[in-house]
Amino acid sequence: MLMEIFSCLFFFFFRSMNVFLIVYLCILISKALINTVLKYVWQSEPFRDEPWYNQKTEPERKRNLFLRAFTDFLAFMVLFNYIIPVSMYVTVEMQKFLGSYFLTWDEEMFDEDTGEGPLVNTSDLNEELGQIEYVFTDKTGTLTENNMEFVECCIEGHVYVPHVICNGQILHDCTGIDMIDSSPGGSGKEREDLFFRALCLCHTVQVKDDDSVDGLKKNQLSRRSCIYISSSPDEVALVEGIQRLGYTYLRLKDNFMEILNRENNIEKFELLEVLSFDSVRRRMSVIVRSSTGDIFLFCKGADSSIFPRVKEGKIDQIRSRVERNAVEGLRTLCVAYKKLTAEEYSNAQKLLQNAKLALQDREKKLAEVYEKIERDFILLGATAVEDRLQEKAADTIEALQKAGIKVWVLTGDKMETAAATCYACKLFRRNTQILELTTKKIEEQSLHDVLFDLSKTVLRHNGSLTRDTFSGLSTDMQDYGLIIDGAALSLIMKPRQDGSSGNYRELFLEICRNCSAVLCCRMAPLQKAQIVKLIKLSKEHPITLAIGDGANDVSMILEAHVGIGIIGKEGRQAARNSDYAIPKFKHLKKMLLVHGHFYYVRISELVQYFFYKNVCFIFPQFLYQFFCGFSQQTLYDTAYLTLYNISFTSLPILLYGLMEQHVSADTLKREPSLYRDVAKNALLRWRAFIYWTFLGVFDAVVFFFGAYFLFDNTIVTSNGQLMTTSTHMMFGNWTFGTLVFTVLVFTVTLKLALDTHYWTWINHFMIWGSLVFYIVFSLLWGGIIWPFLNYQRMYYVFMQMLSSGPAWLGIILLITVSLLPDVLKKVLCRQLWPTATERIQTKHQCLSVEQSTIFMLSQTSSSLSF
Repeated sequence: MLMEIFSCLFFFFFRSMNVFLIVYLCILISKALINTVLKYVWQSEPFRDEPWYNQKTEPERKRNLFLRAFTDFLAFMVLFNYIIPVSMYVTVEMQKFLGSYFLTWDEEMFDEDTGEGPLVNTSDLNEELGQIEYVFTDKTGTLTENNMEFVECCIEGHVYVPHVICNGQILHDCTGIDMIDSSPGGSGKEREDLFFRALCLCHTVQVKDDDSVDGLKKNQLSRRSCIYISSSPDEVALVEGIQRLGYTYLRLKDNFMEILNRENNIEKFELLEVLSFDSVRRRMSVIVRSSTGDIFLFCKGADSSIFPRVKEGKIDQIRSRVERNAVEGLRTLCVAYKKLTAEEYSNAQKLLQNAKLALQDREKKLAEVYEKIERDFILLGATAVEDRLQEKAADTIEALQKAGIKVWVLTGDKMETAAATCYACKLFRRNTQILELTTKKIEEQSLHDVLFDLSKTVLRHNGSLTRDTFSGLSTDMQDYGLIIDGAALSLIMKPRQDGSSGNYRELFLEICRNCSAVLCCRMAPLQKAQIVKLIKLSKEHPITLAIGDGANDVSMILEAHVGIGIIGKEGRQAARNSDYAIPKFKHLKKMLLVHGHFYYVRISELVQYFFYKNVCFIFPQFLYQFFCGFSQQTLYDTAYLTLYNISFTSLPILLYGLMEQHVSADTLKREPSLYRDVAKNALLRWRAFIYWTFLGVFDAVVFFFGAYFLFDNTIVTSNGQLMTTSTHMMFGNWTFGTLVFTVLVFTVTLKLALDTHYWTWINHFMIWGSLVFYIVFSLLWGGIIWPFLNYQRMYYVFMQMLSSGPAWLGIILLITVSLLPDVLKKVLCRQLWPTATERIQTKHQCLSVEQSTIFMLSQTSSSLSF
């Protein structure tokens, strides 16, 4: 379990960074080992072992050879340890933390209706937003507004609506439309009243008499100023809908529920028991006692949980209406009741009391008691509630699919309702062939046959072509959409009945890989998490994202690599348990395609650049050992060694990691396919890593040998100083190292400047300011005698170097030669093998040049006409 959690925490980015670090650790050890061996090979000659200026003491001569070699090895490890970019981890954490504020500051992701903006609960996953391959989304409250509106109810085959449109006018307080007969009969009238009473009593709604509560407005059609509040918007919609049909729920006082009937008479019912709703039963019940002493059990719930427990009623007619409403995308509930005798209620009360007082397995015992009580119902009718699709939900899903992200909808709703929503939000298209893996199919055929038939179907059309498993859309192949329900998933997750080690999971995953979209309906919360885990642990190990708005989505959100909560109307459980929270589903588009893209590109460049500049920094030190007898002499001054990663080169790359935009945000939103350019950890692959490393080695060789040949052919002057015969420049060990270091700092900084596409005044200040700071520091460090230093070996070195014209020329030439290969590579690749991003960049550059030319011509023509 611990290893599973550990593997989930370290995704593509951290895995790549740590692997690269191991490679550089091996390079460090290799360098130290090579230098140690070569040192003793070089010192094998007697006159090289003890030169006159470095005679050994007697204890040193007697020391063990192995111990001396090990000490030298450790000394070389210390000398070359700067190749390990320790400061990179600090910079990465700063970039992650500071970069997360750009998400929270995004005004386009602020929702004026709720007054909420995006929240970042963790900054460790910023770059993973640019690597998402699967999005698992809830339906209600995530794709839809979770703003329920009562549409109709069906009682004994008769359809009732809150209002009717007649001659262009809305007729309020209409009792309904008769679908089958002209009007219900006597028994029908009794069932009608029972249905309305059931909806007025079977709920957990609270009543407020204030004018407004939490920004909610009063119902203008109510006969009394009541505001209904509940954790479930469905319950509020049902109570308000029944209120418009003549029955008003007033309040719960002293355990008595009061309702106002059509005759404006108040009816009181004593609330005896509440059998709470849960996602497994998919229903709730109440036991009430009327003023006449009759005891009723009213139950409402999903059709799949009510119909099997009904013994009488117009089941076929109501079922037909429920299926029709579900196809139209409406949320349906069935209502049933039964009358209890005093003895039946007494037995039920005892069973409930014993279960509630149980010290062990209380939930299980309560579920068993509920199962015994909730049976032999009389079906009254069904309701239909509309939950409208969120604004731009379809546009967001379409953009995600174009970006190569597969979108799965996981919901507890009825299949027909969920499928209608999927068509509305463009998850399924008109040309999408729907494949069903449902209980109904499995009843007609065995699970084995259904799975193999589906597998043959998708592979028959797509087997000859290679489907991009990362792509959400397909142009050359038939698009398939899969619908699976919770019962079928339970069967798939179980091992085969023949006892073989294999199971149906791989076959199910193979079908899913060849489907452009998947709808999972009738899913319990734990099944949602089970689906996410199944995909997350598949052989491709894709990066997954789960998004939801309610407490029933928390398990799914926690299971995915990246969890996003919607700040919706079902509380903040999802937002609090997620990595990120956004106000609406439409904001997911910019979060992934813009912010996620930028985060990944920035931090990838940051990591590669750190390795590159450290190779440039320490490889000349390695080469220098071949010219100093492997004596562990440093090439650079200690101040330069200390400040290189802290001051001279740290701030420009940090700012780059925060603000770089290789293309504009509008372009990324307009061209979702650009997301694929960075998919599958494209910028941190071995090819890119090797290129950056060899570029660093090349630049280091140019720095060292360029400066070396500049100092070639030296003579000793009369005052004991060294001077080059060709350039007549005074120099020594520190002058040579300072020249190399100067070229190094300018090259790595200008390399970052060449890679920068988005320039602001802050970029200019940091990049050019860091170079100015290096020059000023070197002048002060070598131009002043510091009293707190015991020795000052850099005194006047920097000024002496800059006083020579050839040194200036050498610095400029070496910087140019170092940067030239990278510039040529970028130009050739952009012309011969451009990526989609580079094509967009070139297009925008041409457009900007064209616009500038047109503007200049217009200005010229206007001046000539004047």
